[in-house]
Amino acid sequence: MAEKTLNLEAVRERIDALDQQIQVLIAERAGLAQDVRRVKGDLAGPAAYYRPDREAQVLRRVIERNDGPLSDTVMLRLFREIMSACLAQQEPLRVAYLGPEGTFTQQAVYRQFGHSVNAIAQPSIEDVFLQVQAGEVDFGVVPVENSSQGIVSHTLDMFLHSEIKITAEVELRIHQHLLTRARRLGEIERVYAHSQSLSQCKHWLAAHLPEAELIALSSNAEAARRVRTQPDAAAIAGRHAAEVYGLPVLFGNIEDHVDNTTRFLVLGSELLPASGEDKTTLLVAGSDGPGALFRLLEPLARHGVNMKRIESRPSRQGRWDYVFFIDVEGHIEEAAVAEALAELQSEARMVKILGSYPRAVLGRMPEAEGASPSPGAAPAA
Repeated sequence: MAEKTLNLEAVRERIDALDQQIQVLIAERAGLAQDVRRVKGDLAGPAAYYRPDREAQVLRRVIERNDGPLSDTVMLRLFREIMSACLAQQEPLRVAYLGPEGTFTQQAVYRQFGHSVNAIAQPSIEDVFLQVQAGEVDFGVVPVENSSQGIVSHTLDMFLHSEIKITAEVELRIHQHLLTRARRLGEIERVYAHSQSLSQCKHWLAAHLPEAELIALSSNAEAARRVRTQPDAAAIAGRHAAEVYGLPVLFGNIEDHVDNTTRFLVLGSELLPASGEDKTTLLVAGSDGPGALFRLLEPLARHGVNMKRIESRPSRQGRWDYVFFIDVEGHIEEAAVAEALAELQSEARMVKILGSYPRAVLGRMPEAEGASPSPGAAPAA
C-alpha cells in the first residue's frame, strides 16, 4: 500500500511540474502573439490579425503530431482555445451568427474561433450578411448545407447581390437531443423544433412519440426557450441549448442518421492566401442554349480541377434564368485553378469568386456523444 501511495504522489508531482511548464509556454505564446501585433503595426482591428489560412495550417500540424491518448478532436479544441485567448488579448473578435443563443450556428462560431470572441446573435441570415457588409462585426457565420437535408438556399441567394467573401468553412456533427422537464415520454404532448430538426428526427419521433403534436419554430433555441415553462412539452435541440436554457436531456442523439453533419460558412470582407488545402466557391452564369452547362464545366475537367458541388438557383434577373454555385478543390493562386478560371471567364456570362478558403480541419477520430438510442433505451444522463 505504501508503495502505491508513493507512486501516486510521484505521478502527481510530475503532473504539477508539467502544469507549470504548460502555463509558462502558454504565456510565452501569448507574448509572441503580442509581438506579431507590434510587427504588423496598428491595423484596422482584430480581424486584421486573424488569418484563417494560417490557423488552418497550425491545426493541421496539431493533427499530424498527435499520437494520443487524446483524440484529434480534443487536441484541436484545446489549441483553438489557446489561439483564441492569445488573439483576444487586446480586443476580441466580433462574430455575428444566426441566433438566438443556443443554436448550432453558435456552436460553429466556437468551433472556428474558440470562446474568446464576442459572439453576436442575429435574427436572420440576411442580418448576418448586413452586419459583415457594414463592418459592424469582423466575421459572420451562417449555415449553408446539411448532409441529410441539403442546401440552405437563402444563404446562397444572399451572395447574388453581396460582395461578402467566404473566408473559411466549418463542419459540425449535429447531435439532436430531446430536451424536456417531463420525466417520461408518455407525459409529452408537444414537440417544438426547427423544421429541419423535425425532419432529421422523423423516424425516431414516429417510433417514440407518435401521438405528440409536432410544432415547427424559427430555431431549436426558440424551441428550448418555450419548453422551459411547459412541462408537458419537449424541444429538439443541441446540448448547448440544453445548457443555455437549463433543460434536462431526456434522450440523447435522436437523429435518424448517425453521420448528420451541417456545413457552415465564415463570412469576411476579403480573399485570403492559400493554406495548402483549400476550396474555391464560384458563382457562375452561362449563356442560354444547348450545351451551356457543359461549356461551363469543361474547362474545370480539362485542367484537372475537381468539382465538389454544384447548385442552381434562380438569378432573379429574368423568368427561368439560373445561376450556378460551384465548389472546386484548390485555391485561385494555384495554376490549374487559375487557368481553368481564365477559360471559364471567356465562356461564361458571369464568373464571381465568392471565396478561396481553407477546407474544414477535421480530426481523424469522430466526435462521440453516445450512440443513437434504440427503442426502450434509457434516457440520457
